[in-house]
Amino acid sequence: MDGENTPAHPSRKTVLRAALAAGMAAPIALMGVPALARTLTDGSAAPELTPTCDDGDDPTPAQTEGPYFKPASPLRTSLLEPGTPGTRLTVSGYVFGLACKPIGGVLMDFWQADVNGAYDNTGYRFRGHQFTDSTGAFALTTVVPGLYPGRTRHIHVKVQAPGRPVLTTQLYFPGEPRNNTDTIFDPRLLMTVRDAGGAKEAAYDFVLNVPQDPGPTPTATATTLPPGGTWAAGTAYQAGARVGYAGRGYVCLQGHVAQPGWEPPSVPALWRAV
Repeated sequence: MDGENTPAHPSRKTVLRAALAAGMAAPIALMGVPALARTLTDGSAAPELTPTCDDGDDPTPAQTEGPYFKPASPLRTSLLEPGTPGTRLTVSGYVFGLACKPIGGVLMDFWQADVNGAYDNTGYRFRGHQFTDSTGAFALTTVVPGLYPGRTRHIHVKVQAPGRPVLTTQLYFPGEPRNNTDTIFDPRLLMTVRDAGGAKEAAYDFVLNVPQDPGPTPTATATTLPPGGTWAAGTAYQAGARVGYAGRGYVCLQGHVAQPGWEPPSVPALWRAV
C-alpha cells in the first residue's frame, strides 16, 4: 500500500489516478489489476495502509472528532492568511467509492492546529471546507500543524458524499516520533509526504463506503440544459445552472455530473431551492 515496494503490475488506483490527471477514462484492460490505496512515490518500505480500493474493500477508517470541531467553516481551499507562519503544506488526493470510481461533489471539512499547536476556538483560522471536483479530486493549502501535549502531528477532516453518512477521521505524517506514543494514531491514515523546496507536498486518497458497480469510470457527456429544464441524471451541471424538479426550482452550487440519488432535494451541498 502507501510506500510499498513497486509491484510487478500497475495498481488499479495508479491507473485511475493517471487517467483522471490526463482527463481520460481508465483503460478497460487495466481495471482488473490488484489495487493499492495510493500511487507509489518511491521504493522505501512502509507499514501497510488501508484502504485498498477494490470491489467491496474496506473504506477509510474513521477516527474520533476530538474536542475542537466547529460547524459552518468557510468555503475555501486555502487556510493561509497574509503573514501566516509555518511550513507551507499542500494536501491533495482523490475520493473514491468501493469500486475505485471517483466521486464528485464530496464535502470535505478540514480543521487543524496552527504552527504552535493551538486551535482557533473563537474564529475560523485553519478551518475550511471544499468539494471534490467532477474527477473526485481535492487540494488543500495550509501549513504543517504544530504539536501539543498528548498528540502526534495530524489534520482533522470530515468527508461526506452526497446523500451519504459523514466519515470523520484524521490524517497523519510519516516519520513523526510521537506516532509511536499517540494512542489514537492509525498507520492506515498516513499521508505520503515529500519535500518541495521549502514547502511540503502530501497526498492521501479516501475510499468511502459508497457502493459502486465495478468497471471503468464512464466518461460523462455534457449536455446543455435549457432554462427551466428538468433535472436529469447523466447531465453535467455547472455552478449557477437552474433546473426544475418535483415542481420546484433549484440553482446549482457546485459543478458536477448528476447521478441517481443526487436529486436536488436530497443533496443540499449541490443544489439550493429558489
